Amino acid sequence: MTKILIIGAGRSTVSLIDYLLKNSSTYDWKITVADVDIKLAQEKVIGQPNGEAISFDIKNEEKRRAIIAEHDFIISMLPAFMHGDVARDCVEFGKHMATASYVSADMLALDKEAKRKNIILLNECGLDPGIDHASAMKVIDEIKHQGGEIISFKSYCGGLVAPESNDNPWGYKFSWNPRNVIIAGQGTAQYLLNGELKFTPYNRLFTQHDVIEMEGYGKFDAYANRDSIGYIEVYGLSNIKTMVRGTLRQHGYCKAWNVFVKLGLTDDSSKITHTNKLTFSSLLASFLPPAKGDLKTRLKSFMANDWDSEIEHQLEYLELFSDKKIEMAEGTPAQLLQSLLEEKWKLKSNDKDMIVMQHEFEYSLPGKNNQKLNSSLVVIGKDQNHTGMALTVGMPLAITVKNFLTKQFNLNGVQIPTKKEIYLPLLKELEENNIIFSEKIVS
Repeated sequence: MTKILIIGAGRSTVSLIDYLLKNSSTYDWKITVADVDIKLAQEKVIGQPNGEAISFDIKNEEKRRAIIAEHDFIISMLPAFMHGDVARDCVEFGKHMATASYVSADMLALDKEAKRKNIILLNECGLDPGIDHASAMKVIDEIKHQGGEIISFKSYCGGLVAPESNDNPWGYKFSWNPRNVIIAGQGTAQYLLNGELKFTPYNRLFTQHDVIEMEGYGKFDAYANRDSIGYIEVYGLSNIKTMVRGTLRQHGYCKAWNVFVKLGLTDDSSKITHTNKLTFSSLLASFLPPAKGDLKTRLKSFMANDWDSEIEHQLEYLELFSDKKIEMAEGTPAQLLQSLLEEKWKLKSNDKDMIVMQHEFEYSLPGKNNQKLNSSLVVIGKDQNHTGMALTVGMPLAITVKNFLTKQFNLNGVQIPTKKEIYLPLLKELEENNIIFSEKIVS
């Protein structure tokens, strides 16, 4: 029997756990779901003979190491900064590991030892990063096979709200970790544009966004995401002129979010105390420079040309000009903003989320004019719990773990799904589960 340990039972794990439990009898697996909240773990395995829920505190080193040592394959669904301790334990005990998170410096440092022990440290195998790599590499390898060369590659992805559940002016509801949404984009985005290296600092990120359009779904804001440059080598695109990876939001979101960035309300580095004595309007006012006039007038003056009536409507929806009280006694500006948005952007029980991804390729083929191809994916969730986000984060990870354990590929060390032996069977099974990319040549 193969013992699989899943650490973390949050909202993105539903499809991952369901898939592994569904296949557990066929492949003789025992699935242990571990979480600091034992009730959350129990909910995920209830009624499943091959499933077990346990309490797990990542900070309890002795218990953590003991539990990891008892299992054969470890899947960490913890926040990304917590993977390091788990990975070090896995390498020490000779256990395979997988995450949906970006490869970290901690993880890379373990590559040599993992290869020596012939264990895999699989990363970036969720949605973005994950499905984006697999689907992009499929097209890239096909173009290369025809003797072609990629000139430009732009890849965008967003976890949004489905049109039928879109009832707020932001066009957004939380389907994954709210904190990650609040602090998204912090740091400097790096990308390549027409052969020129570009850097966009956080204070300009939401004013320098692009607008893309997807047939049947309208326009979306797209802002550059983290480091796109590093993927030039990963994707084997040494001669490429444009390389951009970005995040999607509903059209109009970015200019309104820029208000929070410019004010400093997304800062997560300093704590404010006695905030339960404040209202959200007084919090907003406290971040504005001294000036005459009411709150709206002062804010309009502060934002100058970066203000319009649509932004005013979006902020009014959040009750930022009202006497709505802050419940938290203290917190960083980002935490206070998050507390408000979790209330306003909550998925209702019958709400559906939506995953949107689009790759835009420009490439040359021998003897032909340059061509453009769009590869697009839209996935609509079922409800508040069975979200498109949980499906597209959890299922590719589960499928790839299954493919490794059933010896459909044999790799070791730090890996992401950019190799054919990983991405081809993954994409095939995703299609069988209606996660299908539509490819279209565009003029």
